[in-house]
Amino acid sequence: MNHARAIFLDRDGVINVNRVDNVRAWEQFVFERGVLRALEKVAQTDFRLIVITNQSGIARQHMTEATVQQIHRQMIGEIARAGGRIDRVYYCPHIAEDECTCRKPSPEMILRGRDEFSLDLAQSYLIGDWVDDIRAARNAGVFPLLVRTGRGESALAEMRAQQLELPLVVQDLAAAVEWILEREKMKNVTV
Repeated sequence: MNHARAIFLDRDGVINVNRVDNVRAWEQFVFERGVLRALEKVAQTDFRLIVITNQSGIARQHMTEATVQQIHRQMIGEIARAGGRIDRVYYCPHIAEDECTCRKPSPEMILRGRDEFSLDLAQSYLIGDWVDDIRAARNAGVFPLLVRTGRGESALAEMRAQQLELPLVVQDLAAAVEWILEREKMKNVTV
């Protein structure tokens, strides 16, 4: 029986403040409120923390792949200094027109995490701020949570307009983490 599990995190709009023109340099990277404390709490659990992010700005030549990797290294370092951790970052450098297999809503980045860490996806979660995050989670059999930060409110309107089944909606990453930890505690209570 596989007991390894993960919390998959979208990056822009979940971990950091979303920018319409992409985060093109570390100086533009601003953590969402409460993120560092929330990740510190999760770091004390057995959840793997895996970032999965579409970074089409690479294909659009808004930034280089090396810049994105450097931003991720600095993000991981800041999170670690605050007592948290990120176990892995997967990113898709393509635009939708490339018809790649990795871009969300494809579950490929989630499946990569499953294979690398031997994860039980049915016991895992994904926290995102866009429709494609929710679709990727559902395509992989992972429990989706939608945050209202970033593009979350727009995603909610879009999903309602398309009459899609709404995921659990929470205020932000900190609220998502609280909900997950509370749910896990309840699952472990024996009657």
